Amino acid sequence: MASEQGGDAGLRRRGCSCTKDDFLPEESFQSMGNYFKALKETPSRFLDRITTRSLDTDEINEIKARSGHEMKKTLTWWDLMWFGIGAVIGSGIFVLTGLEAREYSGPAVVLSYAVSGVSAMLSVFCYTEFAVEIPVAGGSFAYLRVELGDFMAFIAAGNIILEYVVGGAAVARSWTSYFATLLNHKPDDFRVIVPRLGEDYSHLDPIAVGVCVIICVLAVLGTKGSSRFNYIASIIHMVVILFVVIAGFTKANLKNYSDFTPYGVRGVFKSAAVLFFAYIGFDAVSTMAEETKNPGRDIPIGLVGSMVVTTVCYCLMAVALCLMQPYSQIDPDAPFSVAFSDVGWDWAKYIVAFGALKGMTTVLLVGAIGQARYMTHIARTHMLPPWLAQVNAKTGTPINATVVMLAATALIAFFTKLRILADLLSVSTLFIFMFVAVALLVRRYYVTGETSSRDRNKFLVFLGLIFASSTATAVYWALGKEDWIGYCVSAPIWFLSTVGMKFLVPQARAPKVWGVPLVPWLPSASIAINIFLLGSIDVKSFIRFAIWTGILLVYYVLFGLHATYDTAKATLKEKMALQEAEEGGVVADNSGGTTLDH
Repeated sequence: MASEQGGDAGLRRRGCSCTKDDFLPEESFQSMGNYFKALKETPSRFLDRITTRSLDTDEINEIKARSGHEMKKTLTWWDLMWFGIGAVIGSGIFVLTGLEAREYSGPAVVLSYAVSGVSAMLSVFCYTEFAVEIPVAGGSFAYLRVELGDFMAFIAAGNIILEYVVGGAAVARSWTSYFATLLNHKPDDFRVIVPRLGEDYSHLDPIAVGVCVIICVLAVLGTKGSSRFNYIASIIHMVVILFVVIAGFTKANLKNYSDFTPYGVRGVFKSAAVLFFAYIGFDAVSTMAEETKNPGRDIPIGLVGSMVVTTVCYCLMAVALCLMQPYSQIDPDAPFSVAFSDVGWDWAKYIVAFGALKGMTTVLLVGAIGQARYMTHIARTHMLPPWLAQVNAKTGTPINATVVMLAATALIAFFTKLRILADLLSVSTLFIFMFVAVALLVRRYYVTGETSSRDRNKFLVFLGLIFASSTATAVYWALGKEDWIGYCVSAPIWFLSTVGMKFLVPQARAPKVWGVPLVPWLPSASIAINIFLLGSIDVKSFIRFAIWTGILLVYYVLFGLHATYDTAKATLKEKMALQEAEEGGVVADNSGGTTLDH
């Protein structure tokens, strides 16, 4: 405990320090003897970390205080809504739409976007209730830590960090590609080719690194300043989208909609599984809850509002594209640019490239802000070195975490083409969204010490059936079965399990400020849809996901487990000592009063 206190005190005293206590202040790492002793206790410590839950109040007060300085509360619902739009609407709409419309869904791609938007909205509702109730920078890490424990939270957090770093690197490299288009060049004209490094790592991208550096500077200067830049850039992006929609409708040919669903219902859902990832990014906004002036009002309006705007924009752009060209003639790589060229507006491709460039810039900025806040809160719990939890007194931002995350992003963007990691990001994201929905059900239906063992067991049975039926549906879909027999079995099981949870298990806790409507229906549907979309991802991606999770487990067993165990025990001792001191003071006061009376 002394070590932890010394590290935290030093953190506040020096502002930017680099001593051993800033990285490994826990008792287990003070000597080799202590460390080997901790390794021998790994099974018991692991059991403790699995069964122990954090409290809302601990996350909001005690753990947040470990950063030394508080983040500045400067954000309103307006800021959050534009952060949400900036985080989600990137280059995906300009790339994915063409491929999916041409190969899988035809003009019905608009329905695919609608289905994906609904599934994303379900996750938004789950995130919103948590962000309102636990307004801290940790996002899903903090939510899972409260409801599912340290271990599940750490595995989830590791995958969120991977998503942000690799996804940010991919966007940074795409930024170079669109920048080249804007200047009538090929992307490799701006890259350094080093053949000896191998095909996937030989196209060095200095522009991507430069973009990451600029984004880093914006992110560390202050969240409010970043917000102003974001919504100005996002407004420009929205103007470009509006141009694409209006210009597309003026060149519309209704004959192109004559065959609306050429690939049938399966094609619509297959596209929906891919297009879901055009909605990824809103989770970064939930990490800004700590900097929001009125979380109970601003977070629901900001998150839900941004998702509604995004879904409407996506659907309108999909309709405009398919009205301009027959779906079979849509270019899979640059759909909007080629479509405008075919109708005689070749100059419009520059506006499309400019809009995509603006979108990717805001995606990078909001991602940088979100990933730094994830890392900050993880470091507050000592799962990562507490040096990363420092918040700068002047800017009110986590400078160390921001610089480290963007340095990793820039390094990967400089060397790697990243095409093999694209689906890995999808697995990680759906994994997190699914468990946040599970955590919400646990929060509503189970409270330690209050929920009876009978109600707990019923809840677990129904939750298990929801999982099993959702998994069966996803597997049946993945096998490519054309009949509906499997769905006629799995769907009723999911439905009846959710009905059972609704009417046979009493809710143990009601939301204090804002809550997800229609519980358990919406969280249960979110679980089902996320598992269903996982079933559309290739096997190699799951293998890569398993490898990364294995690396996380090794780190957790060697470092993270012992750091969090020591920190939790030291905090408990401190609380007990404080309680004893307070009780001793009361006794002394009472004794003194009695003596005076006598």
